[in-house]
Amino acid sequence: MPTILITGCSSGFGLETARHFLAEGWNVIATMRTPKTDLLAASDRLTILPLDVTEPQSIAAAVAAAGEIDVLVNNAGIGWLNAVEGTPMNIVRDVFETNTFGTIAMIQAVLPQFRARRTGVIINVTSSVTLHNYDLLSVYTASKAAVNALTEVMALELAPFGIRSHVVLPGQAPGTAFGANARERLTQAGGFPEPYAEMVQGVFARLASGSDDDKTKAEDVAAAIWRVASDPSAPMRVPAGADAVALFRG
Repeated sequence: MPTILITGCSSGFGLETARHFLAEGWNVIATMRTPKTDLLAASDRLTILPLDVTEPQSIAAAVAAAGEIDVLVNNAGIGWLNAVEGTPMNIVRDVFETNTFGTIAMIQAVLPQFRARRTGVIINVTSSVTLHNYDLLSVYTASKAAVNALTEVMALELAPFGIRSHVVLPGQAPGTAFGANARERLTQAGGFPEPYAEMVQGVFARLASGSDDDKTKAEDVAAAIWRVASDPSAPMRVPAGADAVALFRG
């Protein structure tokens, strides 16, 4: 059976994607910064590995331990919500180190084996916020939009080697820990600048509005990743979740 390596499997999209591919009979390499063996049912097709995508030695060790893979899913990421003026440069660097540079580093680590076999699929999980501009998401959106552009140009570079690259664009996912983690990071960094208070109120009102049924579930993202991994004719960009699909259609 094919083998998939997924980053960021401790919760949310990554965890659900690991479950989905295990159910489909694939070999799954689920990676996370701090491995937790109780998150997924035991299986002889499951390998759990430690991986921090911001650490070159961690990447090298994980890829070596994984061996031959068929699909790489770059899902690991961190969220951030604030105006540019309220975003310390250390936070900017952290967001890009994980969301953008970590993705590039993982791709570079697996490309030699993909090229040697002239096959392979790279799936980068970005965000539907790159389809529409939202207040207070400037740095986060920039980190994900960079991956969109990377993926599109990379597809041209890798096509002669039989390697596919795609992006999956999830919408707002209130059922995951992503938003809570972003808020915790914001609190630790000192919160929002006071002049943006009215804008902040509007953003939080928008995030709380609407039914969760119209937003993205982890299962939607897993299904989109499955579509890309299993269908060679899948489009370059695949939205995941009702809200993402609506944005994608314009």
